Amino acid sequence: MRDLHFKLYLKWEKLIMKLLISIVISCAMFVIVFYHQALASSHEEKINAEQLFESKCSVCHSINRPKSKEKSKEGWETTVMRMKNTNGCPITDEEAKMIIDYLAEEYGK
Repeated sequence: MRDLHFKLYLKWEKLIMKLLISIVISCAMFVIVFYHQALASSHEEKINAEQLFESKCSVCHSINRPKSKEKSKEGWETTVMRMKNTNGCPITDEEAKMIIDYLAEEYGK
């Protein structure tokens, strides 16, 4: 009788270990997939911000003009908001924020 209980115990132990391993593997796959999606999304946002910057800012001047500058985030905010509010650059507040963030990251001090 003891041998039977021991054999059952070993079978259950194997089953539980397989279940735990599959849970760990599933969790790892979940993390990898969502981490990859987050990286892809971040890269996409950067490309979209760059395209937005190039399409909106090139309406009034060469893109090389701002690319040749280095400013702090506050400096870029001052410049972009001046272009929007004083010079009439056709961008929304949300687009201005994206452009400011992009310029600060790529051409910041």
